[in-house]
Amino acid sequence: MGERYEIRLAGTGGQGMILAGIILAEAAILDGKNVTQTQSYGPEARGGASRSEVVLCDEEIDYPKVIQADVLLCMSQEACDSYFHDLKQHGLLIVDSDNVERTPTSRALGVPLARWAEEATGRQITASVVALGFLTGLTGIISRASMEAAVKARAPKGTAEINLKALAMGFEQAERFLKSRRG
Repeated sequence: MGERYEIRLAGTGGQGMILAGIILAEAAILDGKNVTQTQSYGPEARGGASRSEVVLCDEEIDYPKVIQADVLLCMSQEACDSYFHDLKQHGLLIVDSDNVERTPTSRALGVPLARWAEEATGRQITASVVALGFLTGLTGIISRASMEAAVKARAPKGTAEINLKALAMGFEQAERFLKSRRG
């Protein structure tokens, strides 16, 4: 991967997008990639806009922010509406179908991330970690072992086990999706 690979995770405050970006960046480092992670959020503690950007490359990264995302994960309608225009023409748009009703393209992949989180852990707050498992399971951009190690290292104290269950659910759903595509 000599080229840049850009990922934007977007939603609202309280959905875990900032922590998800930190986990993703740490996992990329564990895989030996060069990585930058930036974040932005509104002034509200919860409910305002929130985004995290991760840029990966095997070579030195000359600009730390997403220019055109290879992958855009949207956990809210506002995020989808705001950031779709920065997605590469054939980029991957993943939306939480529990929270995003309209997508600007028929190529969007709408999946019930919040529902999967509830099934796996009993807590919708783990949807961001389910999303990480799903995204990395689909793209293969980061290894599962590195994702698990990063979740263990970065999950809030006392939540590593529940977050590992959420991550496993995301990988399981990605495997199901890929199998259904192969026929």
